[in-house]
Amino acid sequence: MIRSVTQQKPEQEIDRLLKGLDRVFIIGCGTCVTLTHTGGEPEVSAMKETLTQKGKLITGTLVVPVACDNLTGEMLKEFGKQIDQADALLIMTCAFGVQNIASQLKKMVIPGLNTLFIGKETAFGEFNEICTQCGTCIIGETGGICPVTSCHKGLVNGPCGGTDNGKCEIDKNKDCAWTLIYNRLKELGRLDCMRKYQPPRNHLGEPTPGKLRIEN
Repeated sequence: MIRSVTQQKPEQEIDRLLKGLDRVFIIGCGTCVTLTHTGGEPEVSAMKETLTQKGKLITGTLVVPVACDNLTGEMLKEFGKQIDQADALLIMTCAFGVQNIASQLKKMVIPGLNTLFIGKETAFGEFNEICTQCGTCIIGETGGICPVTSCHKGLVNGPCGGTDNGKCEIDKNKDCAWTLIYNRLKELGRLDCMRKYQPPRNHLGEPTPGKLRIEN
C-alpha cells in the first residue's frame, strides 16, 4: 500500500506558527496519516488536549476521509460555523491535503506535519521510500528496482566500492540496491542491461512547478 509518509512537526514549531492565533480548528485525515499514526483520531485528540493546556480554544475537530480529495470541501461545509469561529486551521495531513483544504477555505492554515516521502508499507509499522518522482525513470533497465531511491548515493551505473557482502556501507542492515539489481537481472537473463552506460542524471527532469495537460 502506497502512502504519503509524514511526521509531526516539533512542538516548538507548532507553537511558533500558532502564535497570536488563539482559536483553532483541528483537521486530520482518515487515510495516510491515520496509517502512520500522525493525523488520525487519536493524534487529533492528543493535539486538542495539548493545545487546550496551552490556553488555545479549540473550536472543533474533524478527521476527513481523504484530505486530498476535492469532495472534502462538502464535509468542511458541515462544520462551517466552528471553522468560522477559528483564527486558524491546524491541519494534520500531508502537504497535499493542507494545500487542498487551504484552497477551499478563506482561513489561515497551519501544517501540523512534515511530509517526508511517498512510501510503501513493507512490514507492520515500517515504511520505505519507493519513488522520489525524479522525472527520469530508468527502472526498465534495472529490473524494476529504482537505484535513485533504493541506493543511498543514488548511483545509476553500478555499486560503489563500499558494498560489502550485498549490504550498503552506509546502512549495514540495508541490502545494496545494485546487488538486488544484479540478482534480478541475472535471474531474468538480462545482465546485458547493466553494461549500458547511464548518462549523468538530469536533476531538472521536469521543470518546477510540474504541470501535465492531457490532450483530448
